[in-house]
Amino acid sequence: MNQIKIGRFIAECRKNNNLTQMQLAEKLNITDRAVSKWGTGKSMPDSTIMLDLCRELKISVNDLLNGEIIVMENYKEKTEQLLLEMAKQKEKSDKKGINQEVR
Repeated sequence: MNQIKIGRFIAECRKNNNLTQMQLAEKLNITDRAVSKWGTGKSMPDSTIMLDLCRELKISVNDLLNGEIIVMENYKEKTEQLLLEMAKQKEKSDKKGINQEVR
């Protein structure tokens, strides 16, 4: 997952839905600062609000995690790429945790 790409996509979708950062934050019961951090790619939305975020932005979770609207003809390919990337990131994270424990 490309956090910066996802952030730009969130900001674009928010603007396309005529929502300010503050308005989106209020709808999700979070701070506008959190929405700002998503838009710049400094952080990602918490999984507990992803469904609500997607509902407000009128996108799917798959669109969100890919950082773009997924057309049906590319759906399977994009989903497989996303799953592989997530697995690689988890493996890297797990290895990092093991290396820190060894020290």
